Amino acid sequence: MAAWLRNKKLLVGMVLLALVVGGAAFWWSTRDNGAPTYREVAVTRGPIEVTIVATGVVQPRNRLEIKPPIPGRIESVLVVEGQDVAQGQVLAWTSSTERAALIDAARARGPEEVKRWEEMYRATPILAPIRGTLIARNREPGQTFTSADAVFVMSDRLTVKAQVDETDIAKVKLRQRARITLDAYPDTGFDGVVEQIAYDAKTVSNVTTYEVDVLPVKTPSFMRSGMTANVNFRVESRQDAVLVPTAAIKVRDGQTYAMVPAPDGTQVEREIRVGVSDGRNSEIVEGLAEGDKVLITQLRKKSKNNGSGGTNPLSPMRRKRN
Repeated sequence: MAAWLRNKKLLVGMVLLALVVGGAAFWWSTRDNGAPTYREVAVTRGPIEVTIVATGVVQPRNRLEIKPPIPGRIESVLVVEGQDVAQGQVLAWTSSTERAALIDAARARGPEEVKRWEEMYRATPILAPIRGTLIARNREPGQTFTSADAVFVMSDRLTVKAQVDETDIAKVKLRQRARITLDAYPDTGFDGVVEQIAYDAKTVSNVTTYEVDVLPVKTPSFMRSGMTANVNFRVESRQDAVLVPTAAIKVRDGQTYAMVPAPDGTQVEREIRVGVSDGRNSEIVEGLAEGDKVLITQLRKKSKNNGSGGTNPLSPMRRKRN
């Protein structure tokens, strides 16, 4: 009987020990699932460009409607939409209402009568008042018009009216270079220059913007008034910068640092000085060199039964400054 009791106590003790060891192992494994892991990335060297992105609309810089001074009829049109015309070039020939009536009456009496009246009352030309592009042709031969009708519409240059957020407007300067892309032609960009910055702001839905005119260096043939455009203003650039992913940069207590691997397999903090950033990559001015390794923190997915999580005490963190 005594031997049976001793065996029973021993069995109970072994079960309790197994439960304690198993519970501890389970607790640590679930706790460790929330510990951070690191992805190693090499420090590279290359170009970086900081830009401001804004949207806008293509509009004529100077839009001019051509309206004849007196009503009449179009006899012939000599230009087409999209054509570049010189100042003073004849766009169309017109007849006044009186001349049109006389010519129509002469046709009933034969071609000689028509010729005589055409020589007596010559057609009136419509001339281009500026050098530019014809963007609208609103009348065809034989159609009539009044003095209020815009027979033609011209523009000297097409420009992009971009809306720049007030938080970025201080970074935009006159003559600053920009890259323009049209929604209709997303794969074909072209260069532009900041020509004008509005002094008066616009506020829509509590968002304040300033209108910036961006003039194409060379206007592409496919550019049309009314198109939606995306403008990238070039704020700052480096051609040969030391670069790391911005995700690798940490800031704490006013100090900037990056995690780097130590020879013993742990991770250490190295102080760095950061230059320009495009959001994805950042320039490193001091603290890292091309070929160095940095660590980007990645969190593991926690177990459903996991508590608050923590770091593995076998992988201590050391702080090191260069």
